Amino acid sequence: MTTPVYILSGFLGSGKTTLLQQMLQTWRDEGKTPAVIMNEIGDVNLDGMMLDQDIAMAELLSGCICCSNRVDLGLELYNLMQNEQPDMIVIEASGVANPIEILDAVTEIALYNPLELRNLITVVDTAHLWQLYQDQQGKTYRLMQEQIRSASLLILNKSDLVSPEQLEQVQHIVRGWNVYAPVHVAVRCEVDRSYYGQEGASLSSEQRADTVTEHDVQNCAVCNSSESADSTDHDTIKGEKGHMHHSHEHVMVYTHYFQNPINSEEFEKIIAQLPTEVYRAKGILTFSDTSSRFLFQYAYRQMDFMKTIPQKPIPDVAVFIGEYFDKQQIQEQLLTLERQAAES
Repeated sequence: MTTPVYILSGFLGSGKTTLLQQMLQTWRDEGKTPAVIMNEIGDVNLDGMMLDQDIAMAELLSGCICCSNRVDLGLELYNLMQNEQPDMIVIEASGVANPIEILDAVTEIALYNPLELRNLITVVDTAHLWQLYQDQQGKTYRLMQEQIRSASLLILNKSDLVSPEQLEQVQHIVRGWNVYAPVHVAVRCEVDRSYYGQEGASLSSEQRADTVTEHDVQNCAVCNSSESADSTDHDTIKGEKGHMHHSHEHVMVYTHYFQNPINSEEFEKIIAQLPTEVYRAKGILTFSDTSSRFLFQYAYRQMDFMKTIPQKPIPDVAVFIGEYFDKQQIQEQLLTLERQAAES
């Protein structure tokens, strides 16, 4: 008997964890036992901390599951199957992962373990894609293309943040990149269970070949350049025929652990003034002017705070993700905020 595996893909802040929580709850209501593998490029898994404690979960932190944690993925899949015997496993990739490489990793593991890759679901932030499409350039734009092209199921999330005309155009854009995957338009990832349970577009090697291509190593200017600041923006996976370029090396992560409660209004001011290079932030905080702990989420100039009771002891922490932003500036602002709260 094989264990179904689902891969959740999508750029940072698209709504993957929201969809994951709905999927887990649906399966549990049906009396099934799901398990989860969560990947974060930072060293704190805040999303995983919000899941119920009785959900079997493995964490792959401080690296992308499609490259540096690829071997660990196979080990965690094996351990979950042996120790938990789940009815299905969901892999939530980091927001900067190229899902095709995760797909290849899972199919390799399935050669030696009874796994069935059921669906690769990509969650798309409709408003963010619309904005990026206007310029049609940048690494984030190219990565979102790859995430959409590789999907067997697509969810156009946050559809309420665009006009009907823009939504129609985004649907046209997505269909141009992926003509096979069923597309579902959603708000807060609310989709019927039958959607992600259905058979999606074929995840064949032909589809993968159209999406990820090898290149001429000898004639690649980046591969043959000397070690410099520019060459750090490039990483490769070596193979028998050459290697593949990764598309997420431009991403930076800053994790800040708070030693003291802080003022909520002053913290909101800092978040509202984050540079545009920071496109995702999240954390769990204790405020000096309120009695509850809060989960905060920030994505593309929008922030949200929600009262929370973590399922296990965790420190006050905030994680910032973006492209080439000034980590020191954010650190100094938060340290100043902590000092002000301690002195008041």
